[in-house]
Amino acid sequence: MSKLQFPALSLFLAATAGRNMTRPAYLAVAAGVAMMVLLTVDPAYEAAHHWVDAVLWACLAFFVFEWVVRLRHALRSQRGLAYSFSFRGLVDMVAAAAIPVALIVGASPKSAWLIGVIWVLKLVPGIPGLRQLRRVLVLESGPLLSVLVIFLMVVFLASVAEHFLERDVQPATFGSVPAALWWAVVTLTTTGYGDVVPITPLGRLVAAMVMISGLGVFGLWTGILATGFAAETRRDNFLKTWDSVSKVPFFAALGPAAIADVTNMLRTMDLPPRTTIIRKGQQGDCMYFIAAGQVEVDLPGGKKVALGEGSFFGEMALLGNATRNANITTTGVTRLLVLDLVDFHVLMARHPEMRETIDAEAKRRAQENK
Repeated sequence: MSKLQFPALSLFLAATAGRNMTRPAYLAVAAGVAMMVLLTVDPAYEAAHHWVDAVLWACLAFFVFEWVVRLRHALRSQRGLAYSFSFRGLVDMVAAAAIPVALIVGASPKSAWLIGVIWVLKLVPGIPGLRQLRRVLVLESGPLLSVLVIFLMVVFLASVAEHFLERDVQPATFGSVPAALWWAVVTLTTTGYGDVVPITPLGRLVAAMVMISGLGVFGLWTGILATGFAAETRRDNFLKTWDSVSKVPFFAALGPAAIADVTNMLRTMDLPPRTTIIRKGQQGDCMYFIAAGQVEVDLPGGKKVALGEGSFFGEMALLGNATRNANITTTGVTRLLVLDLVDFHVLMARHPEMRETIDAEAKRRAQENK
């Protein structure tokens, strides 16, 4: 009954219980963090403390409500324990309960509201790039840990060497290995604040070696992450293209090895409605397969033909007639798979049966369009 009377509230509850954040949640995070910052600026807080407090309490109430709704939804779907110990569940719980607990145990309001900085963590599950970063870190954990070991070894060896070389001339800075560790860290990371500088010739030689080692260590980390991101991006693109290729009936009869071959050659193109793909009279160098959506072919004489999912067009440009003979436009959101001329010849050489099918379809269309 409540769903019928309050459809907007029902939709909001369903979205709140789901995986993705809602627009009100993003707004609450932004407003809450902004008010938390204003809380630390005494003139601004004194001028508008009523508004700041009101917004903070409203944001807290929203996050408590959101947490309760998600927990209730998880319990109903028998995933209460999994949700409670997941990253999202822990962040939701801390965002809702940490500030009230801090106020209850006697913390000052200004100190308690600073815990609101945790609210920004609620954005993490909704950022696709962070999920990709997590996969890259997991897949490349071995090389990354190896470089970390090298980093720690250089830091320790450098601190011991500088302690040995500089302890007599700078006892306050290099009088012990733990004291020299600060210098080793800031030097290896190439930040070098200038507050600790070796003055002996051998000490400066060690410092130069440490700085060069720092460039190498961070270069290795950067290279590993860049390679991991590139590999992950290629994998995602391959899987998306594979999924699109497997849905095209033209490729349905191919085996997995052939589909993989086709996938490596095709590139995807997502187009909005009423986008012109081909114009009559243009020179063509590729053909298209429709993975999703529909296009309209405007043939000479005013005849129009609709091509749907699984169809292909533009093949005549690859079979000898490079001049386009019709205008082709999308009628809705359309995903196309594009095969370039060079890749077409390679693919046809590997799979002659595909050329026969394309030739037969091209002849059939030529007869229809006469």
